[in-house]
Amino acid sequence: MSESEGAVVSGAHGFGAPNARDAVRALRPSQIREVANAGFGVADVLPFWFGESDRVTPQFVRDAASRALADGATFYTHNLGIAPLRDSLSRYVSALHGATTREHIAVTSAGVNALMLAAQLVVGAGDRVVAVTPLWPNLVEIPKILGASVDTVALSYGSNGWTLDLERLLAALTPGTRMLMINSPNNPTGWTMTRDQQRIVLEHCRRLGIWIVADEVYERLYYGDGAPGQPAPSFLDLAARDERVIAVNSFSKAWLMTGWRLGWIVAPTQLMDDLGKLVEYNTSCAPSFVQQAGVVAVEEGERFTQALVADLRASRDHLVKALQSIEGVDVRVPDGAMYLFFALPGAQDSLELCKSLVREAGLGLAPGSAFGPEGEGFVRWCYACDPARLDAGVERLQRFLAARGVA
Repeated sequence: MSESEGAVVSGAHGFGAPNARDAVRALRPSQIREVANAGFGVADVLPFWFGESDRVTPQFVRDAASRALADGATFYTHNLGIAPLRDSLSRYVSALHGATTREHIAVTSAGVNALMLAAQLVVGAGDRVVAVTPLWPNLVEIPKILGASVDTVALSYGSNGWTLDLERLLAALTPGTRMLMINSPNNPTGWTMTRDQQRIVLEHCRRLGIWIVADEVYERLYYGDGAPGQPAPSFLDLAARDERVIAVNSFSKAWLMTGWRLGWIVAPTQLMDDLGKLVEYNTSCAPSFVQQAGVVAVEEGERFTQALVADLRASRDHLVKALQSIEGVDVRVPDGAMYLFFALPGAQDSLELCKSLVREAGLGLAPGSAFGPEGEGFVRWCYACDPARLDAGVERLQRFLAARGVA
């Protein structure tokens, strides 16, 4: 064998450059991270780009984790989670949405891990998935990793904020569609699906055998007419537990546990054995001491969650009022989540605008294009912080727009 032949054979077995699969290479990178990277080295940036509060996890949850570590909770657990946490979650879900047993609950290593597991359960190469957008990019990209195609149905923006054309969604849910992915309350828009819309979509998907994966991680961050913390309308309110509905949730929002990476799935019991296998081959289990902290969050955290939602509502209203006073800004009051997704001058190229805001104003917002082409022309502002911090950000935005002659 010649020297040149040896070189070909040794280079990726003769099949070209050592690249990842085409489906992985085609995934879109996070534009939110791209904007955040533009902030490295910029002094005094106010970051509103990520979806988390500026407050730490409540003390009673952190204390529970510390106790669990001190007691040696550092070993593997059951793939589907420790029994006390699954029991606590079954009571929690039952109180919000009707009878749910431990056998319908699986604990996961974060909400995004739950979304990946849900997709792996029911989606494969060549399947068709429908998603309602603008949308946190993970939900659109996860099925593509598995070789599925994703068609999108865009929300509309108008005088009433973000709204869903229900007939358009139903028309997209054709025979042969494998899965519908819906995030409500929605990241980034705050749009929240009504119970009547959910009922119609559920009945349509039942007739066609379409799986519904409902990302409901913001369900407690809902600002309806009821008391703070009242959950948003959920498919779990309408669906039997053993039909083709998988609800995904997380500890990140209602208990401010973003860095803990703990979530859960509510799914038919028929899926649980296979779900346990997938958990084993993904993460094996969530950390034991984190799960024990999760028990305390669920059992003792209701008062905290209600107070958190009241604070978020106040911050939302405060920021909406401030932004509405700026010429050229078009913002509406969302029903849920913890973001404003609004239009402002220059957002036709939202990525470049957000990079400029970081460099020139020290203001960190997320570009609308990060949430799909339907989000272009808008930016996302996470308002889960102190109102004084919001005021400082609004002042920087005003100065930036004034310098450009548009405010």
